[in-house]
Amino acid sequence: MRCVILIVLVIVLDQLSKLWIVGNFSLYESLPLIPGCFSFTYLTNTGAAFGRLAGEPALWRQIFFVGVGLVALVVICFMYRRLRNDSTWYEVALAFIAGGAIGNLIDRLRLGSVVDFLDVYVGTHHWPAFNVADSAITVGVAIFLVMNIFFDEKQES
Repeated sequence: MRCVILIVLVIVLDQLSKLWIVGNFSLYESLPLIPGCFSFTYLTNTGAAFGRLAGEPALWRQIFFVGVGLVALVVICFMYRRLRNDSTWYEVALAFIAGGAIGNLIDRLRLGSVVDFLDVYVGTHHWPAFNVADSAITVGVAIFLVMNIFFDEKQES
């Protein structure tokens, strides 16, 4: 049940933040929050991480990304069933990854692209823009890796 609550929380935060950006910004509009470091910038990404595959035909891209998202969710479900009793942290990690994957999948199905708006930069050097779903996936993967590298599989948290 805890897992479902975390997944829904990630999806809701992701979708609400994207709806707010789309409703309050024009495409490419930027609002510096920490000048020279961090802005809200409304962008869309038709590709994968860092815009990979963005130049491919739209139908192929859509089928590919939706398919990959669905396969990832099936894999996460199997991993959850296998690891949920090993540690609460595995449950948290997989919930964050699943919630983020679903959040971006919703965008792909609804819009054909993903809404990105978190813009981190130093001067003119920008990290690729991202969103709440991307952040949840990254945090989930980091937790999962830490658990696998530094902790015994059967350790309870």
